[in-house]
Amino acid sequence: MDQNDALSGATNAQGEQANNHQTMESLLESEAINIDLPQAGEMRTGTIASIGPNQILISIGAKSEGVVAGRELEQLTEEERAELQVGQEVNVYVVNPEDQNGNVVLSLKRALEQMSWESVEKMVADEEVIDTKIIGFNKGGLIAAIGNLRGFIPSSQISAMRRAQAAGDTPEKRWQKMVGEPISVRIIEVDQERRRLILSERAASSESRAAMKDRVISELEEGQTYTGRVTSLADFGAFVNLNGADGLVHLSELSWDHVAHPKEVLEVGQEVDVKVINIDRDKKRIGLSIRALQDDPWKSRVEKFSVGQLVEGVITRLTKFGAFARLEGDIEGLIHISELSENRVEHPKEVLKEGDVKTLRIIRIDTDQHRIGLSLRKVDSAAFADKDFKMLAQQLDEQNEDEGTGEEPSEETPNEETNE
Repeated sequence: MDQNDALSGATNAQGEQANNHQTMESLLESEAINIDLPQAGEMRTGTIASIGPNQILISIGAKSEGVVAGRELEQLTEEERAELQVGQEVNVYVVNPEDQNGNVVLSLKRALEQMSWESVEKMVADEEVIDTKIIGFNKGGLIAAIGNLRGFIPSSQISAMRRAQAAGDTPEKRWQKMVGEPISVRIIEVDQERRRLILSERAASSESRAAMKDRVISELEEGQTYTGRVTSLADFGAFVNLNGADGLVHLSELSWDHVAHPKEVLEVGQEVDVKVINIDRDKKRIGLSIRALQDDPWKSRVEKFSVGQLVEGVITRLTKFGAFARLEGDIEGLIHISELSENRVEHPKEVLKEGDVKTLRIIRIDTDQHRIGLSLRKVDSAAFADKDFKMLAQQLDEQNEDEGTGEEPSEETPNEETNE
C-alpha cells in the first residue's frame, strides 16, 4: 500500500466515524423530542413494571419509570394491591413530574377518584338511577358509595319509608342499623373542587321517569316560559324539573354575567322561571335558559354607539389576529390586524402596546354576537368626512346650548364693563 492509499483509508475512516457520530446525535435528539414529559395533575395510562413492598414502578412513556410509594402506596387497600400484576395496564395520576430524587411521583388512588368524578358527571347528565349501598352516616344523613367516591344523602332526601324506620335520639340510633343496606339514589349536586357529592333517594323513585318525560316533552313548546324547581347542580349547569321532567340550564344560559359554577346563583329546591330554548324529542333532552328572560345589559350599553363614530379606547390585549380595546361603559371591541394601518402589519405589537389610549372608528356593530369592530387606519378616512363634520357641528351646538343656560348676572354684581 503506498502513502496515498494509506492517507485515503485514514480519511475514509475518519469520515465514517464522523457520520456515525452525527447519526447517533440525531437519534438521541429524535428520542428526546419524542419523550412525552408528564405534567402535574395529568392522567396517564401506564404499564406496571415491578411491584415491591415499598414501591410500584410504572412505565408511562417518560424518560424514567414513575413510582407509587410512601403515602400514595399506603392509600391503596390490601384488596386493591392484590389485584395489581406486573404487565398490567393501569390509569395513573401525576402528582409530581419530578421530585428531589428525579422520580415521577404517581398515584393510583387519585386516578381512580378522578375517573369516578368524570363518571358521576355523566350520571347527572343521563339522570341515571344508581344502585349502591349505605356505608356510613353522620348527624345530617347517610353516606353511600358511588364508585370510589363517598356521596352524602341529606335526611330531607331520604325516602319517607326509610325515615319512618329511623327512630332514636342520636344519629347512631337512627342510622347505624341501616349501614350495609342497599339503596337506590340519584345524584343531585356535583362540585369536584369542594369534593361535594349530594345524593337523593327520593329523586330515584320507582315511578316510570321515561313515561313521565315523554308526556312532558310532548306538552312543552319552544320559546315558552315555565316555572320549575332546581333538582341538581353540576359544573356544566343546573337541572330544573318541569312537571316531572328535568331540563338542563347550561352554565352559559344562567346569566349574562360570568358564572363559574351554578351554586353562585342557584340552590337545589329553588323555584325558578325558565324559557324553553330547544327540545330534542329523539334524545329526550330539554334545553332551558334563565338568561333569556333577563334584559341583555350589553345592548343597553351599546346603544350610545353607532357605525362610523369616533371613540376613545384603551388597548387591553394583543393577539396575532388583532388588538382588543375597551370603550366607554366597559364595552370591548376588536381592531382586526387589517384595520391597524395602511401598511402591512405582521403583528399588532408593531404599532400598539397594552395600555395605549387611541382614537378609533367603529366600523361594525353585531348586536346578536356582542361584537364591535374597530379601525385605527380609518380614523382619518375621507369616506367618513361628512359624518365627522355633522358630529362636530352637533357637539358645538350642544356646547352652545349648555353655555346659553347659565344664570343672568345679578344687579348687585357689576360686570367688567361697568366696574370702575
